Amino acid sequence: MRFDIITIFPEIFSSYFNESIIKRAQDKNVIRINVHNLRDWTTDKHKTVDDTPYGGGAGMIMKVDILHKAIESIIAGHKPTIAKKNKTKIILLSAKGKKWNQQLAKKYSKLDNVVLLCGRYEGVDERIVNFVDDEISIGDYVLTGGEIPAMIIVDSITRLLPGVLGNKASNQDESHSELGILEYPQYTRPEVYPVGKKKYKVPGILLSGNHQKIAGWRKNKSKKTTHTP
Repeated sequence: MRFDIITIFPEIFSSYFNESIIKRAQDKNVIRINVHNLRDWTTDKHKTVDDTPYGGGAGMIMKVDILHKAIESIIAGHKPTIAKKNKTKIILLSAKGKKWNQQLAKKYSKLDNVVLLCGRYEGVDERIVNFVDDEISIGDYVLTGGEIPAMIIVDSITRLLPGVLGNKASNQDESHSELGILEYPQYTRPEVYPVGKKKYKVPGILLSGNHQKIAGWRKNKSKKTTHTP
């Protein structure tokens, strides 16, 4: 699977994508991550990607023409390998987009290519929505840019791909794998953890060796989310 990220701060991604599971997924050629500098599609000497908003107001707005050229160029470069399958989605990361969740991650994990457009400044020219497939938000708050949401989306999709996690069952019983359900509590050694006069113990049922009872306990301890996804 291929991820293309369009940003004006490409260096932000190096640390996160070169560690742990994401790095191993790239080493195994399960995923390929390409980070593109939006300024590469500018034509002026200052490499301008933003301008003042029509109608006045604070901040700067990212320009639709530069954003669109970047998208078109990236998609055109993919045609020999993925465009023929029509399994590409272009995402604008936006505070007013629909909420990202595990169900969307599963849906997107079936694709061949995801293009992520990271906004900055006061926002992006609204006309760019004519050239994207989805507007996505990661929560009801505002960030300084779309780079962190892009990392979250890449991570949440990647761990669902075959061959990424060491144990095939790792992503089957975890939180949100079933709509509205949070994973049961987990414990490991030490069996008893003393702190001062208190002793924090692992629930006895987990030490019983009775797998049927353990499964029942875990089912009962799984929590339903209090919000509607």
